[in-house]
Amino acid sequence: HIYRRLSLVVMKDGYIGLNCEHSWADAPAVAHLWEWALISELIDYQNRVIKADAANTEQSKKNFKALPPPKRLVWAIDDELRTAINQAGNVAEQLIEDVDLDLVAEPGYGTGFMKKSGFSPDAYIQMVLQLAYYRNRKQFDLTYESSMTRLFRLGRTETIRSLTEDSKAWVLAMESSDASKEEKIKLMRSAAEKHVAYSKMAMAGQGIDRHLFALYIVSRGMDINSEFLNNALTIPWRLSTSQQPQQQTNLRKQLQDRMKNVFVSPGGGFGPVADDGYGVSYMIVGGDKLFFHVSSKISCPETSSAAFCECLRGALKDVHDLLA
Repeated sequence: HIYRRLSLVVMKDGYIGLNCEHSWADAPAVAHLWEWALISELIDYQNRVIKADAANTEQSKKNFKALPPPKRLVWAIDDELRTAINQAGNVAEQLIEDVDLDLVAEPGYGTGFMKKSGFSPDAYIQMVLQLAYYRNRKQFDLTYESSMTRLFRLGRTETIRSLTEDSKAWVLAMESSDASKEEKIKLMRSAAEKHVAYSKMAMAGQGIDRHLFALYIVSRGMDINSEFLNNALTIPWRLSTSQQPQQQTNLRKQLQDRMKNVFVSPGGGFGPVADDGYGVSYMIVGGDKLFFHVSSKISCPETSSAAFCECLRGALKDVHDLLA
């Protein structure tokens, strides 16, 4: 049932958040719902209050409808269920307390500059993330980017492997004082083009990771031990990334400009896939806004979301300066 997969978190000051269990759907489905709910409320406010207020202040006050008072639900809980709830609550509390979350907001930086520089925005961001990760960890690690497979009935996701020999060569060039500006730009274009090609393959069902996973399931079902599959599927994804969708509906077009520019949700994030890794979700909002959610585990001494965000801000600036 969908409703047991979603949790609304409402604060006293009116801020609201959404927590979602992942197995039933991917981020675009939840983001679609969230976008519709948030912007529909803004449109309702705009039509009932702002426009009415411009014509008649008293009329705008009458447009507000009193909300029904909340009613507390009383549940019948026996001792066994109460124990299970308390145990689940303790586990959830421990997981929450171990989350190290930081947010990067970059106004004035978006698709406008990236496209003008001749880059796919997603490829551009993935190159920046590779540079930031290397500066943070001083190493290269397997990188996951989620790709939608909505071209297929019941399609979910496929993996784009953002770490390539091309992206590695570009990162090393960026960190080298011997590489010229022209060489760095050339290497970045080559890596970005490779990323775009891999992205198209993944969307068309030509990726490798779901195929490998299916082979692994079959091998387990047939009681076949495959050293190759065991090794391939146990390499940790220390950098897990995903782009959040923006404007899946046409509702934002109905908002006045001042409403569009003020009410922009930075989206959401997810936890790290590996205990010693990072989870990075990012949202590209039009031509002039970027948001990043960076997560890691407090219990891991090798990671720090704040430190990664500093590396990310530096990488964004350096790549901008390289191409400007």
